[in-house]
Amino acid sequence: MTNLQLLGIVAVFTGALFLGASLYFHLRAARRIPLEIRPKWLLMAGLMTFFLTGYLFFLVIHVLKINFPLEILTAAVFFGGGLFVFLVTRITLRALEEISAHEEQLHAINEKLLAKNRDLEEEISLRLGAEKQAQLRLRHLAALHSIDTIISASLDLGVTLKVFLEQIVPLLEIDAAAVLLFNPHTQTVEFAAGQGFHGTAVTTSRERLGEGSAGRVALTRKPEIIPQLTAAGGNFSRPELLREERAVSYCGLPLIAKGEIQGVLEIYHRHPFSPDPEWLEFVQSLAIRAAIAIENATLFNDLQRSNSELILAYDTTLEGWSHALELRDRETQGHTQRVVQMTREIAKRFGMREEQLVHVTRGALLHDIGKMGISDSILMNEGPLTGEERDLMRKHPVYAMEMLSPIAYLQPALDIPYCHHEHWDGSGYPRGLKGNQIPLAARIFAVADTWDALVNARRYHEAWPREKVCEHIVAQAGSHFDPEVIKIFQELEWCRGGNEPGGPTG
Repeated sequence: MTNLQLLGIVAVFTGALFLGASLYFHLRAARRIPLEIRPKWLLMAGLMTFFLTGYLFFLVIHVLKINFPLEILTAAVFFGGGLFVFLVTRITLRALEEISAHEEQLHAINEKLLAKNRDLEEEISLRLGAEKQAQLRLRHLAALHSIDTIISASLDLGVTLKVFLEQIVPLLEIDAAAVLLFNPHTQTVEFAAGQGFHGTAVTTSRERLGEGSAGRVALTRKPEIIPQLTAAGGNFSRPELLREERAVSYCGLPLIAKGEIQGVLEIYHRHPFSPDPEWLEFVQSLAIRAAIAIENATLFNDLQRSNSELILAYDTTLEGWSHALELRDRETQGHTQRVVQMTREIAKRFGMREEQLVHVTRGALLHDIGKMGISDSILMNEGPLTGEERDLMRKHPVYAMEMLSPIAYLQPALDIPYCHHEHWDGSGYPRGLKGNQIPLAARIFAVADTWDALVNARRYHEAWPREKVCEHIVAQAGSHFDPEVIKIFQELEWCRGGNEPGGPTG
């Protein structure tokens, strides 16, 4: 056997081993092959078996040197090889088609997933935006509630504006803000409060209606926004404010309540700023609340001023009535003011508060108002009164009660006019009250009234020395006067000749 023949036998044998191994793996994989290509797969297994048989037959022929036409064997192997390659190609193309289809499906699925991811990202972004928007609006609502609470809790305009600006500067993320109030008398808007300013130039802000940024806002009642103050020219007429504060942008909003201009809210940024509609809407709602606060405080201040003027008018009227009574009897001139002073001094020692002392003062001023109902023939009589005249004179506390009780303003002051002639032991008039039944103000006033009546000269007696008056008053403690009031009276040392109220008129 030649070397060439031996080499052929070794090659065919090796190929047979590879074919056998391939057939083994091919058959093992057959159960995982899809049903539609399984017949072709098994046909390939048959061809591989055919090849293996041919290889072995070739070896047998050569080893045993059997006389067999190799042309037939070669043709059969070539035919089988061509068929095998065809089947492999078909199966491979089918697999490639399926792979391509699967790739297209995967691509379509990926596109859908990408689209869904984009939609999801967009939805997440929208939700985040909505969440931020909701949080921002919640902050706005909380701020509005806080500002409403401030407005309702305080009627001091200065305090209200200060707290209002302290709230909105960080909330709106602005650099500075000011409120200019409208002065209807001068037709100007003038600085009232500011927050966030470095200097004092803003405190001099004062513009007439229609002039300057704030004046135009107040006149037109429309917001004015200046994104670049340096390019505003004459639209912003406070250059000292620009220099001192280095303000870049400006926003002015009218403060309107019930159709009336109350002032202007000014907002400053030290950087370029262009507000969005939502920011502008929110700041306008703040401006409305500021206008309401200004109106409420103004109304309250006007009411307080009117009330003070009314009270002053009432008190002046009472003093006028008291003076008219003294003019009727010139001997008692100055008597009312002196007993008012004495009564207040003793009442303070009893711990009376100022609001109580006001009524004590009014009662003391009107203590003899009932004498307006007594005729001059009795009131100016220099001799002793008859029993009937004395009874009429003793009615003056009742007349005072009848005159003053219909006046609600004076009802808290009735204790002295009605009860200052009552005695501690119940022997007084008009009702014969006893002890603590007598109002404290009347018990105090009785001492002061007696002191001043005795220490000053009258038609029916000369002025008594202070020591004698003091002894007389102290001696009547427990009968005419309240002993506790007499103790206070003595503590003040009016009987020792100091700077006491009352005293001889000369």
